[in-house]
Amino acid sequence: MVETLVNTFKRTINQPHPLAEIILIPSYGGRYEVTVDGDLVYSKLATGVHTTNEFIVEQVRARLPAST
Repeated sequence: MVETLVNTFKRTINQPHPLAEIILIPSYGGRYEVTVDGDLVYSKLATGVHTTNEFIVEQVRARLPAST
């Protein structure tokens, strides 16, 4: 998932955009949470379901301006 996020958004690195950070927070037992600028985007801990990388990318992209 980290590789997918980096490859998808690497062109925005060091470019002005509204996101300060994307954080993947690993936990035990394969659980994890993804936050964007402090807002929870996805929690496997809460849902108990492993989502797709594409879903996470869509959630991050939804927080970017339309031109990104």
